[in-house]
Parts: sequence; C-alpha cells; structure tokens
Amino acid sequence: MKKLDNFSSCLRVLEQADFRMAEADEIYRTGVVGQFNLTFELAWKALQAVLRIHGVAGSESGSPREILQQGYQAGFVEESAVWLLMLKKRNTSVHLYNEEEIDALMILIRDSFIPAFAGLERVLEQKLEEMEGDWKGGL
Repeated sequence: MKKLDNFSSCLRVLEQADFRMAEADEIYRTGVVGQFNLTFELAWKALQAVLRIHGVAGSESGSPREILQQGYQAGFVEESAVWLLMLKKRNTSVHLYNEEEIDALMILIRDSFIPAFAGLERVLEQKLEEMEGDWKGGL
C-alpha cells in the first residue's frame, strides 16, 4: 500500500538521524524536526487508509486528531497520550525559537515519537496482512 510505504520510507530516514550531531548543528536539528513533521503527516494518513480498508466507521475523513482517536478506539494505536503529545508538538514545532524547547523536542522525537511511529508501522503492516489473509481465505 502506497501510503504505508511512504510512511515507512520517511520513518527509515528519521530513524537514521544522528541526535548527537543535532545538538551542535542548527540546520541538522531543523532537518530532524522537518522529518518528524513529515513522518507524522504520513503516519496519520497511512492509519486512515488502513482504518478505511478495515471498514472503521468515520475513517473516510477527519482531522489527524479524529483519525488518531478512531485508531486508538479500534486498537490500531497504542499510547494515545504519546500520539496526542506528538500532534501538539507537530502543530507547534514551526513556532519553536527557544533552544531549550527545541532540545526537549529532540529528546521526545528520539525517545518517544520514533518508537511510537515504529509501533504503528508494525500494527498497520499486521492489519494489512490480516485483510490479505481474509481476502485469500474467501476464495
């Protein structure tokens, strides 16, 4: 599925970020934040697509918050608090000018957000495999 592939590719780039390098290089840090924003955007859109395939009511449209809530209710998203924090940080990251706030975001990306993205990726892959198995079993 293209949306999941795009999310996975973007996540691979973010996972390769050198957070020690980001400590001393403002341009590199800006790139990590940008990659986080892009990964988040692709994550919720991939979630929405897989929810649709599974026939989850209301997943045809909605804001990132609504899609994340549906994903949590359907058991696709774990750690809803992390995802809601991620949404908040994505929405405010373009307005961060204080170095301490940027440093705190870097730590969140490294320690909380990347693992949450990876968990979602695994769940979405599993949910797609389940649907494929159901489809093949119906033949």
